[in-house]
Amino acid sequence: MTQKEIYLNAIQGKKTPRPSIGNPVSIVCTELMDKTGFFFPEAHTDASKMAGLALAGHTVMGFDNVMPYFSVVYESAASGVEVDWGRKDNMPSTKNTIWKEPEDIDVSGKFLEHKYAKVVPDAIRIMKKELNGEAAINGKVFGPWTLAYHTVGMEEFLMGSFTDPDKTKKLLEKLKVLTLKFAEAQIAAGADCITLADHCTRDLCSPDAYRDYILPIHKEMAKTIKVPVILHICGYTLDRIQYINETGLACFHYDSKNDDAEMRKAASRICLAGGTNNTELLRKGSEAEIIADIEKKISVGVEVIGPECAVPLDTPLKNLCLYGKYFETIK
Repeated sequence: MTQKEIYLNAIQGKKTPRPSIGNPVSIVCTELMDKTGFFFPEAHTDASKMAGLALAGHTVMGFDNVMPYFSVVYESAASGVEVDWGRKDNMPSTKNTIWKEPEDIDVSGKFLEHKYAKVVPDAIRIMKKELNGEAAINGKVFGPWTLAYHTVGMEEFLMGSFTDPDKTKKLLEKLKVLTLKFAEAQIAAGADCITLADHCTRDLCSPDAYRDYILPIHKEMAKTIKVPVILHICGYTLDRIQYINETGLACFHYDSKNDDAEMRKAASRICLAGGTNNTELLRKGSEAEIIADIEKKISVGVEVIGPECAVPLDTPLKNLCLYGKYFETIK
């Protein structure tokens, strides 16, 4: 079974010869940039450099997947939000908002013609040729709850979710179209699966808000997106895993703020990925500590072993390579 097959089988709960290893979000650290010669911020906006950096998740780290969308801004930037593309040691960020009312949102798909909407699909096309089926190509999109932060404004949107539920639902219905269109563009370019990242963690979205606003949309995306979908939500999510189970999505990329065994037990209808603490363990931990964490994940039945989120840029590359080395030693 190829590494691509292992990853795609694992995120769908199918039989694999070993747990998969990978990260459905960013694997980039500054040491990886130094090793490959592809650097931020250029690797955010140049498809060939983006592809070269993303491929290193497989060729350098040994992961079963590659994922080229390193930041959080492409849908928003292509829609007209001003972006600071950051530096080698600093991720991009949005600088303004562009919409206030649901009717302001352009769902025509014109944003797909913008240079910032083209870069990720173009990078996927490059990687597809380079990989020749060796590793899974993992696309990524942001869900409408997150897109609202970037295009409408976090404070205004979150306050509206309490004061004007009807408007909030209309905003989400419009914004979900951008999510779906960007997913379709990446699938057409060759993505084997899609990460749906939606920042609806406990400090920004209550379990009831997830149930009432987001769950119906995530269910729709599970049915509409034509490849397996990995849901990513940062932070503590055991308080809403019963709803995540209902989405029909293939896999859930979870945070180390959740106990592994508790999450495995509660996530009864969805596969799991991630769970390794980035801030302390991957940045500062010893080889023995990281291997112990890998073995803990295996013991509770996590299907894809890897970081909990986009890795911090100062993560030592040697720590990120331990996943591949560990599974090489137990073949």
